[in-house]
Amino acid sequence: MRATRLVSLLLLLQLRGQLTAGELADHFEVSVRTIHRDVEALGGAGVPVEAIRGPAGGYRLAGGYRTRLTGLTAAEAEALFVAPAPAAELGLGGVLANARLKVLAALPAELQERASRAERYFHLDTRGWFRAEDTVPHLPALAAATWQGKRLSTRYREGRKVVQRTLDPLGLVLKGGAWYLVARRSAGMRVYRISRFASVRTRDEGFERPEGFELAAYWDEWSRTFEESLPRVEVKVRASELARRFLPADLQGEDGVYVVGFQSLEAAFRELLKFGPDAEVLEPAHLRTRLAATAREVAELYA
Repeated sequence: MRATRLVSLLLLLQLRGQLTAGELADHFEVSVRTIHRDVEALGGAGVPVEAIRGPAGGYRLAGGYRTRLTGLTAAEAEALFVAPAPAAELGLGGVLANARLKVLAALPAELQERASRAERYFHLDTRGWFRAEDTVPHLPALAAATWQGKRLSTRYREGRKVVQRTLDPLGLVLKGGAWYLVARRSAGMRVYRISRFASVRTRDEGFERPEGFELAAYWDEWSRTFEESLPRVEVKVRASELARRFLPADLQGEDGVYVVGFQSLEAAFRELLKFGPDAEVLEPAHLRTRLAATAREVAELYA
């Protein structure tokens, strides 16, 4: 455990430049005294850690000292090389391949084999089942503008019309196989589905990001609000064990009778029809009547 912390401390100083003992203690969730001992241990191992005194002091690596990634564990090396498919869609496939090649060259021989083997054994597919794949030709341009902090002139499909929007791109989210852009415009913050952009042009001017904006926190709040705003129809169903396996995991009920939520009665009808006799609708009555009528029509068709 301590050896892992020492390597992490070294890499953190290499990345951040200078940190106080208190900042390091907070990061590793240990005492300041433990940090002092760890720094002494690094010095004893030949790592030139300088102690800077005074109010603006702290620890830093002397003389631009750099280390190779010899502290990477076998599990970390394997995880690093599990195929990250979204990078290719962002236009970073070549860059990522070069970066991984450099990391691979820095690893000891035994870790090189384990890292390379991870690519052969694991594949990440971010697409959902049984739906058309999003076409996102503008994703690399949106990603570049987001990274560079550049304003965008866009044309976006809203229903049957195409509208012009000037956007400040704040972040990209991959959700259920679909890409979304979180952006700010004059009317406020909004989420845009990237497959609906008809055109994208990066402008010369930049923009200031909203103070305190955090992409993950905004997305969590927005997606929760979005889900709550969707229409919901509750259906009481008597389901067999077979049907139970394919219905939502958070079913409410017992003794084979459950309440299932759907976005609409039409969605409930289409979804429950495929279960045949393994799912019997108890309520609402009009959905039960419709399913029964459809079942009779199917029976007559195959009589």
